[in-house]
Amino acid sequence: MSLFADHNLPFAVALLFMVLLAAVQAIGLDFTGDADLDIGTDIDAGLDADFDADGLPGGGIGAFIAGVLGFGRVPLTIWLATFLFAFAAIGVSGQALSENLLGAPMDALVAAVLAAVAAAPVTSVLVRPLGRILPRDETTAVTLDSLVGRRAEVTTGTSRAGSPARSRVNDMHGHPHYVMVEPHDDSADIVEGEQVLLVRREGEVFFGAKLEERRLSPTL
Repeated sequence: MSLFADHNLPFAVALLFMVLLAAVQAIGLDFTGDADLDIGTDIDAGLDADFDADGLPGGGIGAFIAGVLGFGRVPLTIWLATFLFAFAAIGVSGQALSENLLGAPMDALVAAVLAAVAAAPVTSVLVRPLGRILPRDETTAVTLDSLVGRRAEVTTGTSRAGSPARSRVNDMHGHPHYVMVEPHDDSADIVEGEQVLLVRREGEVFFGAKLEERRLSPTL
């Protein structure tokens, strides 16, 4: 049975999307431009910000359903990738079983609905051990303001007044983010490879003071 047969099309699309999602996470592609956080934190923080430790905010039936499905145990992108894998595996297996027992596969839409229903609890089971290994979103998602006061290194170009340069900064958890930085001193130029202290933020642009200007040791 071919994965790309018409009756398996929903599952082939799910696998393709899972691979693309993994590739985006692996290369750290930034969907929202150089001034934003890198994709590894930006997407997970944006999608998961509304989930508390028990799942959906506010408790009640929403939190119960979220807990059953495994929301909040791992980053949402990891949960989605796991769901897509389970959905595709169950769907293709179900179509093969139907063809063997009934002589023909099920309608693609019917098979997709059944696979989605079955994949939800399977995903919950699979993410539970992952949740004990991976850091939770509630402890790793950070805001742009939390990066003020941290060291950054210019990675591309030269930072000048009115012309910010792409820079790398590690958050409190040691995760890297890429932000745009201008010099705090309008007369200063910050060249590629130099380190600065992020002293303030205006919109999506940070302003940094050279470490030697602040009399800071590079090891701080």
